[in-house]
Amino acid sequence: TFGIQTLLHPDCEYILQLEREERHCLQYIAEHDNNHSTLGCLPFWDSVVCWPYAAVGEMINTTCPAVFSFWGNNTGAVSRNCTSIGWSRPFPPYHTACSVGDDVPIPEDSYFATVKLIYTIGYGTSLVFLFIAVVILLLFRRLHCARNYIHIQLFVTFMLKAVAVFIKDATLFASDDTNHCTLSTAACKASVAFCHYCVMTNFFWLLVEALYLNSLLLSSFHHYRRCLLGFGLLGWGVPIIFTVIWIGSRVYFEDTECWDINEDSPYWWIVKGPIVVSIGVNFILFLNIIKILIQKLNPRLIQFNNSDHYRRLTKSTLLLIPLFGTPYMVFNFLPDYFNVSVRLWFELCMGSFQGLIVAILYCFLNQEVQKEIHMRWLRWQENSNGVVLPGAKGSQMDTHF
Repeated sequence: TFGIQTLLHPDCEYILQLEREERHCLQYIAEHDNNHSTLGCLPFWDSVVCWPYAAVGEMINTTCPAVFSFWGNNTGAVSRNCTSIGWSRPFPPYHTACSVGDDVPIPEDSYFATVKLIYTIGYGTSLVFLFIAVVILLLFRRLHCARNYIHIQLFVTFMLKAVAVFIKDATLFASDDTNHCTLSTAACKASVAFCHYCVMTNFFWLLVEALYLNSLLLSSFHHYRRCLLGFGLLGWGVPIIFTVIWIGSRVYFEDTECWDINEDSPYWWIVKGPIVVSIGVNFILFLNIIKILIQKLNPRLIQFNNSDHYRRLTKSTLLLIPLFGTPYMVFNFLPDYFNVSVRLWFELCMGSFQGLIVAILYCFLNQEVQKEIHMRWLRWQENSNGVVLPGAKGSQMDTHF
């Protein structure tokens, strides 16, 4: 979830579905183990369906399990009789009742290949534009300020997330012969852990952006160097703590597969919990920023000298709407396996272009950046032609914030 979904092959979805149903069945058997007479047929799991307790002579009917939806039809029914010697064979057989035959097409890889292609293009394009944006903000000294320092950190987290996704894909899908459903190597576990850390830093630097903007509106950003140090510890340090705790819990308590399957895992909340909290705090800060801006932009209260300043902050707030995590509020409290196809499109396809949008809005469409590039261009023409052009000298930024 939150942009760290593993692209699952249909075979993996099938295996996960069976594992979930088997766990529920075994839990049911354990809870009702002492509640039934030994004269009947005891509940059991036949690797496909969980059969409940039945008295001798009783026939149990059940619909085709949900796993058969992966092959097209799960609307049939299967029955078993409880006899004096135990359960009978299922009738009709599963492959007949649930229409699983040679003529039923197996789900193709085209959907998953399309999703992978789209998010690869998205992350690749975002990586290029973010790198250019970071170079621009670092190259021009007049753009060095606290606000752009925070923007650079945010850009870097988007770049790291893109790199982490590429590394994870290269590890999990290195070969067509690799069974990534059961892959369990140190390299793939390290790539998944690194990916989780990068995603966490991304969300925490989005939180820093909101905290910074909120402090500017409240005029509480006085000791900005000390605040920047605190922001750095929050954005880079806190995710390290939770990532290390999550790695330790997986190593000692749940060292299964490649650590990329998190369904029904209580340890997943070590990573998911801080992200959910950051999204919630971001949303609250966002509402508070909107409230403050409405008050500040009141025509009867606004001062003429500050009007442009608050309008710029309003623009920044509107640009942050898709970044404050508000879209993720939809999926916060839903199970990780809820509507997987929608999650894949939203978190992988749409999320892969988020870094590109950030780079364009906060760098390439930024008036201060455009002005600085324009002045450098005029200065270059001046040096080339020996003529001083109007506006070539430029001016310093009006604030170090």
